[in-house]
Amino acid sequence: MSVPDYMQCAEDHQTLLVVVQPVGIVSEENFFRIYKRISSVSQINVRDSQRVLYIRYRHHYPPENNEWGDFQTHRKVVGLITVTDCFSAKDWPQTFEKFHVQKEIYGSTLYDSRLFVFGLQGEIAEQPRTDVAFYPNYDECESVEKRIEDFIESLFIVLESKRLDRATDKSGDKIPLLCVPFEKKDFVGLDTDSRHYKKRCQGRMRKHVGDLCLQAGMLQDSLVHYHMSVELLRSVNDFLWLGAALEGLCSASVIYHYPGGTGGKAGVRRLQGTSLPADSGNRHRPGALTTNGINADTSTEIGRAKNCLSPEDIIDKYKEAISYYSKYKNAGVIELEACVKAVRVLAIQKRSMEASEFLQNAVYINLRQLSEEEKIQRYSILSELYELIGFHRKSAFFKRVAAMQCVAPSIAEPGWRACYKLLLETLPGYSLSLDPKDFNKGTHRGWAAVQMRLLHELVYASRRMGNPALSVRHLSFLLQTMLDFLSDQEKKDVTQSLESYTSKCPGTMELISLPDGLNLPPVPFTKLPIVRRVKLLNLPASLQPQKMKSLLGQSMSTKSPFIYSPIIAHNRGEERSKKIDFQWVQGDVCEVQLMVYNPMPFELRVENMGLITSGVEFESLPAALSLPAESGLYPVTLVGVPQSTGQITINGYHTTVFGVFSDCLLDSLPGIKTNGSTVEVIPALPRLQISTSLPRSARTLQPASGDEISTNVSVQLYNGETQQLDIKLENIGSEPLETLEVTSKILATKEKLYGDFLSWKLEETLAQFPLLPGKTATFTVNIKVKLDFSCQENLLQDLNDDGISVSGLPLSSPFRQVVKPRVDSKPANPPEGSKAGDFSHVKTLEAILNFKYSGGPGHVDGFYRNLSLGIHVEAEPSVFFTRVSTLPATSTRQCHLLLDVFNSTEHELTISAKSNEELILHAGECQRMAIQVDKFNFESISESPAERTQFTNHKQLEEERQEARGLEINSKLDIHWNIPSLKRHGEASVEGILNQLVLEHLQLAPLQWDVLVDGQLCDCDIVADCRVGDPIPLEIRLTNWSKRNVGPFALTVIPYQDYQNGVHNYELQDAITFVGSNTFYINSVRPMENSVCLGALLFLYTGDFYLNIKFHEDSTSKELPLSWFCLPSVHIRAQGPDLQA
Repeated sequence: MSVPDYMQCAEDHQTLLVVVQPVGIVSEENFFRIYKRISSVSQINVRDSQRVLYIRYRHHYPPENNEWGDFQTHRKVVGLITVTDCFSAKDWPQTFEKFHVQKEIYGSTLYDSRLFVFGLQGEIAEQPRTDVAFYPNYDECESVEKRIEDFIESLFIVLESKRLDRATDKSGDKIPLLCVPFEKKDFVGLDTDSRHYKKRCQGRMRKHVGDLCLQAGMLQDSLVHYHMSVELLRSVNDFLWLGAALEGLCSASVIYHYPGGTGGKAGVRRLQGTSLPADSGNRHRPGALTTNGINADTSTEIGRAKNCLSPEDIIDKYKEAISYYSKYKNAGVIELEACVKAVRVLAIQKRSMEASEFLQNAVYINLRQLSEEEKIQRYSILSELYELIGFHRKSAFFKRVAAMQCVAPSIAEPGWRACYKLLLETLPGYSLSLDPKDFNKGTHRGWAAVQMRLLHELVYASRRMGNPALSVRHLSFLLQTMLDFLSDQEKKDVTQSLESYTSKCPGTMELISLPDGLNLPPVPFTKLPIVRRVKLLNLPASLQPQKMKSLLGQSMSTKSPFIYSPIIAHNRGEERSKKIDFQWVQGDVCEVQLMVYNPMPFELRVENMGLITSGVEFESLPAALSLPAESGLYPVTLVGVPQSTGQITINGYHTTVFGVFSDCLLDSLPGIKTNGSTVEVIPALPRLQISTSLPRSARTLQPASGDEISTNVSVQLYNGETQQLDIKLENIGSEPLETLEVTSKILATKEKLYGDFLSWKLEETLAQFPLLPGKTATFTVNIKVKLDFSCQENLLQDLNDDGISVSGLPLSSPFRQVVKPRVDSKPANPPEGSKAGDFSHVKTLEAILNFKYSGGPGHVDGFYRNLSLGIHVEAEPSVFFTRVSTLPATSTRQCHLLLDVFNSTEHELTISAKSNEELILHAGECQRMAIQVDKFNFESISESPAERTQFTNHKQLEEERQEARGLEINSKLDIHWNIPSLKRHGEASVEGILNQLVLEHLQLAPLQWDVLVDGQLCDCDIVADCRVGDPIPLEIRLTNWSKRNVGPFALTVIPYQDYQNGVHNYELQDAITFVGSNTFYINSVRPMENSVCLGALLFLYTGDFYLNIKFHEDSTSKELPLSWFCLPSVHIRAQGPDLQA
C-alpha cells in the first residue's frame, strides 16, 4: 500500500468502505450532487437489532490499497456505487458493460454493487432490477437515499454471513493464512503443518474476525477476538499482524470511550444521525448471536468493560503497534496512519506533548517517492494535526512548507493561488494578523524576522497570481507593522518596491475580499509619518467670534429647567474632555496643527495630506510636505473650511505616501496627545480688514490683557499736536457688515494726559452701512497728544522781574524779555532722577483702537468679532512753561498771566494766545509772555452728586476740581504754537502748571461788587459822563457767589481828584454834594442772591472826579478775606451844561 489516507481515525475501523464513482461522461456538478446525497446515508440501524452499521464513502480509492483488505477489513472496498448518464436505449449495453468493468477492479472484495442511471426512460428503465436504478434526471430522484439504505442492508447481510462463517470454530477445517501483499513470496515453501504456522494462522484469523465483528457492530466480541489474537501472535512473534491486532484493540477501545469520535465532523455526524438514545452507551450492546441472530443478554457489558483498554493503555498499545510496524519497510503507510490516529486520540485527551512525539515520528517515516501533490497533502495534514494539539507555530511551519511545495521548481504549472491560500492559513501560527489594529495593542508578539519573511512571500505570491492590489496591500502592511524591525537598507528596498507596485496599482482604503471569504482590511500609514500630537487651533484673534452677553449676564445654552442636575454635570464632564472651548466660523479657514516625525532614514514626501471630519460639511484643503530624514518633531498645519454650522469632530487625517492612500483615525493612533477633537461651528460672520494712512509700526503692542493686535501703526508728534488718522474699512468676507462699535483703550503710562487722546465721529461711517462684501468705508480718528507742558526742573534763570508790577507798559502788548539758560546752575553730573526733566526726552504713548463688528447669520445668533489697531505715538516736547505768575490788572475782574515759554525743539517756533500777537522763539530760547485774562468764577462749575460720591478721598476731589479749573482757564487762553519750517502746529496747555496760588489770583472774589453811575457799569478805563447841576444816580450792587450768608456791611463813598502827580485832593465839599447820605448800608445777603444800595451825586463844577469806596471795619467784615472786598474804581467826568442856541 503506497497511498496513505491522512484523514483516517480510530473509529474508521468499524466502517464499511463504499466507493462511489462515475461511469462514462458525467458532469462533475451532477456527480457530486448525487455523491452528497449518497454520503449522507453514513449509518443505519440494523433491522431487528440494536446494532448500527457505519459506512465510509470514497469517490477515489487506489486499487492497490484494496489488497490490504485482509490485513485490516476497513481498507477493503465492500461496496461499489456507480453513477452514469444514458439517454438512449442503444447506449445501454455499452453503459452496462462499463459498469461490469468497473466492478472487476474491486471484484475480489465487493459484497454488492449498484448502478444509478440518469436520463434513460422506456422499456429498459421499467424492468425491475436490484443492482440498477433508473432515474429520468438528477432532479427527479427522490428514492436515492432509500436505495442506499437497501444497499447497505445487503452489505450487512454479506458481512454478517462472513463473520459467522469465520467465527464458527471448524476444528476439522484447515485455517487459511491471511497475508499482506509483500508477505506472499516469503511464505512459499513453509511447513504448513507446524504448530508455529498454525498459531500464526489462528492469530491472524482471530484478528480478522475481530475486524468483522467491529464492522458488524459487535464491540464486545471484537475486543475478545483482539485479545486472543494478541496472545496468539505474540507467542509466534508475528509482529506485523500483532501490531494490527493491537491497533484493532485500540480502535475498539476508542470507540467505547469516545462515542463522539476522534475525527471531528465525521464523529459528530454519526452521533446526530443515530436514532439511539443518549444513554445507549450504558444499555445493552449486541454480543454473541442467538438462534435468531440477536443476543439480548445485558451481562455482556461486564465483559466489554473488562476487555476494553483504559485511555492510558490505548496510547501505550498504539506505541507498541507502531513500533512493530516500523520493523517493516513496506508498512510505512500503515505506521503513518496509526500515528495519525493516535494523535487524534491524544488531542481529545489533551495530551499535546505525547501527541507531538507521534507526529514527530510520522514526519520521519519514509514512504516511496511521493508526488508533489502527495507531499502537499502530507504537510497540510501534519499542519492540521499540530493545530489540533495546540502547536500553532509548528502547524504554521508545515503549512508554509506545503505552500512552498505548491510552487516547487519541479512543478510545470506552479499553483500560486494554492500557495497564497496556504500562506494565509499560516498567519495565526506566527502570531500574525492582517488587521493593522492588532499591532497597536501592547508589545509586539511573535518573531518579527519570520513574520517579515512570511509577508514577503505573500507579496511575491500575490504578484505571481496577477493581483497587484493584493501585493500593495501586503507590502503596505509589512511597512506599517514591521517598520521598527526593518534595517535602513530594508526600509529603502521595501519603499522602492512599494512605489514600483503603486505606479501600476495605487493603494486604497477599500476592503479587499478574497474568493475564500477572507477580507483584508485597509492599512493606513499611521507611522509614515508618526503623529505625536494633534491640536485644533483657534482662529486668529481678529477673527475669533465673541458671544454677546445675554440680559441675565450668563449663557442660556443649558436647556434644562433645573438649576443643577448630576446627570447633566456628568455629561458635561465627558464632553469637556473632547470638546474645545472656542468656536470656528462657517466659511472661514480653520487650522489643525500636527506634530509629526519622520522615522525613515531618507526624505519622506507626503502628498494630499488633509483632515477627516464628521458632523459638519467640511472642505479640506490638502497639503503636501517633505520631511527630512529622521526629522524629529515637525509642525504641520492642515487647513479646511466648514461649510455649515453645528459641531464638527476631527476624526483623523488622510495622506498619500509611496502611492498608498491612507485614512488615519485618531482613535487608532497610539500615544497621541490632543486638546480635544470636537469644536462648534457658528454661523458665518463678515471679515473686516483695516488699512491706515500711517506707516506700520515695527514694534508690536503687548497689552497686559493678552489681547492680540492685528495691525500696529506708529507716528511721531510734538506735544500739543493733533494728527488725523484715516482708516479704510474693507469687508473682505462673504457676509454684509451691519454693525460697528469703536472703543479705545490707553495702555498704562506714567505720563499725565490732558484731553482726549483719541477722538472720532462714527456717524459718517455708519451712514455707509451695511457694508457689502468687497466694499470699503472710511473712518477718521484724531490723535491728540497733550502732555504736561511744565518744566519740572529749574534749569533757567529766574526772570528779572519779580512779577509784582508791570505799570507803565501798554497792556495790549506782551511783556518780552529774552533769557538764556543759566549754565552754572546745572550740575555736571545730574542724578538719575533729574533726567526725567530733560527737554529732549521723548515720551511714548500707546493705545488700542478696538473695532467690534458683526453681520450676517452670525449677528442673528448674537456673535461678533473684534479687530484691534495698535497705535504707537512718540511724543516729543514742543514748548515748556518754566514759570507762571500773575499780576493784577486795572480791572478787578481781570489780571495778567505771566508765562515763561521755552522752545525745546530744534526749530524756530511761534507761540500765540487768544487776541495776542505771535511770539517768536528760536531753538532753545526762553521768553516771557503776558496774557490779560478775565478772572474766572470757579464756583459756577457744576459739581454733580455722582462726582461727589465717586471721589471718596477729599484730596482726590480737590485734584479733580483743580483739573476742571485748569481746563476752563486753558480753553479761554487758547495758546497755540507753530513751527513754520515743518508746517506743524499744535496747542500748548497750562492745565498742569497752575498752582493753587495762581488759581486764587485768577479767581473772581466770591463777593461781586458792581458800581453803576447813571446806570452805567464803572470799571477799569470806563469814564462815566455827567452834567454839572444834574443829580447823578449811584448804585452799588453786591452779588453773593459764596456758599454762606454775608453781611451786613457799611460803605462810605469818598470823592477825590487825582492830579496825576501823586497828589489826591479829597477836599471837594464845594464841588460835589451827595443827595442823601454818602454811607450805604447792606443787610445780610444769602448765597446766590444780591443786594442793591441806591444814592445820588450832584456835581457843582466841571472836572474829572474819582470815587473811593471804603468799608467800615466791624466784626462781620473782619471774618472775610480782604480779597473779597475788591471794588472797582469809579471815574466820573463832569461837564458843563449845554448852551441853548
